[in-house]
Amino acid sequence: MTSTNIYLDESGDLGWTFDSPYRRGGSSRYLTIASLIVSPEKKHLPKRMIKKLYQKFKWDPKVEKKWSEMTIEERTEFATRAKRLVEANPDDIKYVSITVRKQNVQAHIRTDANKLYNYMISLSLVKHMKLFDNVTFIPDPRSVKVESGNSLHDYLQTELWFQESVSTVLKTQPLDSSACTNLQFADMLSGIVQGHFEDSNSEPWRILSSKISYNTLFF
Repeated sequence: MTSTNIYLDESGDLGWTFDSPYRRGGSSRYLTIASLIVSPEKKHLPKRMIKKLYQKFKWDPKVEKKWSEMTIEERTEFATRAKRLVEANPDDIKYVSITVRKQNVQAHIRTDANKLYNYMISLSLVKHMKLFDNVTFIPDPRSVKVESGNSLHDYLQTELWFQESVSTVLKTQPLDSSACTNLQFADMLSGIVQGHFEDSNSEPWRILSSKISYNTLFF
């Protein structure tokens, strides 16, 4: 039986206010969802890498370090180490992302942003999930903006069984990123992608982009 773990986080927001600059009354122009896919046998490796960053930069271990608070030196160091990590473990670790250009999203879709969010996750991850017998899906509950209970889990499971015709069993296990180092890794991964599209902060992206399987939507 083959298994994998998928840790997911996001950058950006699901707002639609574009008549003011982002962070000054306006919404983000892009939304990125990024995932760390790692085998159960190697899930300690990204965790170890993040812990080494805490040590190197003397971050407070009691306070979660978010991408938005990191300096360019810290961000570049993460990208460099993440690249080395995936190069050393190409069969066990993968980085996946999808970014939507929100200003091009049609008005009728904007009325239910949760469906857009679910669709983005499906488009990004189902093709990876279907390769395994068992998938443990670990999103940050603050990221999964689904108002109807288990709709994301059910949607993904339905896609796998009926659209992809595979018997993959999905287990969804939300965790707070403050208690999960691999979700912090996913936060930093999504920050690299979002920073490239939203702010043109592209040095970390230049380092790591060749190792990220990324999609763009409504570009």
